[in-house]
Amino acid sequence: MSIETGHWIAGELSREGDESFHAIDPSTGDSIGGAFCEATPVEIDRAVRSAEEAARALRHASPMVRADLLDRIADGIEALGDELLERSHLETALPLPRLTMERGRTCGQLRAFATELRDGDRFAPLHIPADPAREPLPRPDLTRRALPIGPVAVFGASNFPLAFSVAGGDTASALAAGCPVIVKGHPLHPGTSALVAGAIVEAVAALSLPAGVFSLLHGRHHEVGAALVDHPSLRAVAFTGSCAGGTALFRRAGERTIPIPVFAEMGSVNPVFVLPSALADRHREIADLLAGSVLLGVGQFCTNPGLIAWIDGEGSDLLLAGIAARMLDGPAGVMLGTEIRDHYESGVTRRGAIAGVEEMARGPRGGEACSVGGVLHRVDALTLLSEPALTEELFGPATLAVIARDAEELLEIARVLPGQLTATIQAEPRDVTLREALRPILEERCGRLLLGGAPTGVEVSPAMQHGGPWPATTDARFTSVGLAAIERFLRPVCYQGWEE
Repeated sequence: MSIETGHWIAGELSREGDESFHAIDPSTGDSIGGAFCEATPVEIDRAVRSAEEAARALRHASPMVRADLLDRIADGIEALGDELLERSHLETALPLPRLTMERGRTCGQLRAFATELRDGDRFAPLHIPADPAREPLPRPDLTRRALPIGPVAVFGASNFPLAFSVAGGDTASALAAGCPVIVKGHPLHPGTSALVAGAIVEAVAALSLPAGVFSLLHGRHHEVGAALVDHPSLRAVAFTGSCAGGTALFRRAGERTIPIPVFAEMGSVNPVFVLPSALADRHREIADLLAGSVLLGVGQFCTNPGLIAWIDGEGSDLLLAGIAARMLDGPAGVMLGTEIRDHYESGVTRRGAIAGVEEMARGPRGGEACSVGGVLHRVDALTLLSEPALTEELFGPATLAVIARDAEELLEIARVLPGQLTATIQAEPRDVTLREALRPILEERCGRLLLGGAPTGVEVSPAMQHGGPWPATTDARFTSVGLAAIERFLRPVCYQGWEE
């Protein structure tokens, strides 16, 4: 199957701009064949206006039709077979087994939303009948319904070319809500985006839905995303990526004449607190677990444990040495692109230059174009408390060991942390007093609190919360993973006194 390098706008391919770019193989630095167009303002306008027209029809389409659409998209993605996986591997250097799992997760998300639509409970109106005899005033007849918010712009993520990209959770939940989607594809994997977009376009056409239900726009310049957010017909933005990118979109959307919500997931350091009995009893196990989590996927997960804190005591030196040994032995990994690699390496350098920060281990870099090694830094609690930069995310296979002198310093580390996607406590029953002192502090700062285990890996479940206070996300009340993600794109309306 050939890969279309134009934009999919309301079911038609468009190549109006003069400027183009190529995908890059991050393992070699070489360009991949096929020039992708930079979206023009006219093309962006056409995509959003088409979505606005389609919104009226999609709003009135039955939940069963939307469920059929999601199922057809999943079927179409699977029908792409190995071509999709091989292209994604070429553009991202992510291993084929990882991409195979991600494809399964992507299709599983789509089908889970389809099942939710067919069950119907989440979308059932809430009706409170009139009570004319109520004293002192009669009660009116009230019905509360959730309506789709309107056209949604979805920004594809660099680190999940399938599960958080063109047909990922944001797109699946928006379509399930009845909202047309305009995807701004990530420029690091445009061929992958184009293949998936073709499957969505075919699914929309097969059900005779308005073609404006879906569009894909390419672009490597910020102006494409800015023009999309500025469009007056757009009603919401979903974004997964850096804090700088999400913050810029959030501010831009808030400066519109009519502001719109931006649901941005921007990552965090995902702290892990190892309490004294766990440190003494399980330091080897915890070292292997956490170092493996840091190195997994070259650290390119939003839930990568970037800070590990404990109280100096029995097992302290052994835990630090165990993590360092795993970092030194860990294989080099290829990051998603040169910009991401450069940002990681400059971040490691800046962190190491802070007074009081000691580099404990640096793994092999490797010979490929975007390859890097894992890095472990060590710092005491007082230095962390005086250096806010040490609590910021460093995207990549790096982590910071923070050694406290006592329980109060450990609690103070938790208190100074900004909002997080996750926080983890490693504890034994003998640690219950400190664990329960730590828990309420972390509850205020994270969306998912783990007792044991490692934070990497986000289960797609109705009970999952993938979000957290700023700067982890722009709105901690919502999740970008799980069936509750649909609530971002619904707006409640109350009908009073209506017969139906």
